[in-house]
Amino acid sequence: MTSATSTLAASSSIERLIARLDSDTAAAQCKERCEAVKQTLIEEIGGRALELPAELTRPCADAYARRLLHKTDRYIVVVMVWGAHQGTPIHDHDGNWCVECVYDGTIRVRSFDLIGTPEDEIVEFRKAKEVSAHKGMAGSLIPPFDYHIIENPVDEPAVTIHVYGGEMRGCFAYSELGDGRYKRVRKVLGYTAE
Repeated sequence: MTSATSTLAASSSIERLIARLDSDTAAAQCKERCEAVKQTLIEEIGGRALELPAELTRPCADAYARRLLHKTDRYIVVVMVWGAHQGTPIHDHDGNWCVECVYDGTIRVRSFDLIGTPEDEIVEFRKAKEVSAHKGMAGSLIPPFDYHIIENPVDEPAVTIHVYGGEMRGCFAYSELGDGRYKRVRKVLGYTAE
C-alpha cells in the first residue's frame, strides 16, 4: 500500500468512526452513551477497520503520549501511546465519563474503590478489579467509579483510544505515601507535541 493510499484509508476510517461516535454520544443517558461508544470502538478496532496515521501511534521515550484525534462540544477522542512499562498513577477523570479501547498491544487496567470522600487530601483505596486487555477490548469508566491505573505491562508499545465526555484539562492523581495512604494532587493535562 502506498503512503497516499494508506493516508486515504486512515482518513476514511477515522471519518466513519467519528460519524458513529457523533450518533452514539447523542444518547440521553450516560450509561447508554458509554455502551454505544464501547460497541462502536470494539467493532471498528476489533474488526481492524480503523486505521490511524503512523504519527499518532509513535511512543515517546520519557512518558506516555497523549494525542488529540477529534473534539466536539459533546466528546473528545484521544489516542494514547504507551512505551514499554509506561503507565499512570491512580487517577480520576475529573467527572467525565470515558470509554477506553486497545488499538494495539496489551494494556492492564486496575480499578479502585475510594475509601473516604473525593475532597479528602489523604485517602485510601481498595483494589476492585484488574483487567488485561488486547486489541479490540474496551471498558468504560463512569464517575464516581473512575479511579484507576492504566499501564503497559510488556516490552512492546501499546496504543489505546479514549473517548471522554468532555475536554480533560486536568485530573486528580494520587501519590502513594508508603503507608497504604495516598495524597491527592491536581495534575494538568495537555497533548503530546511530537
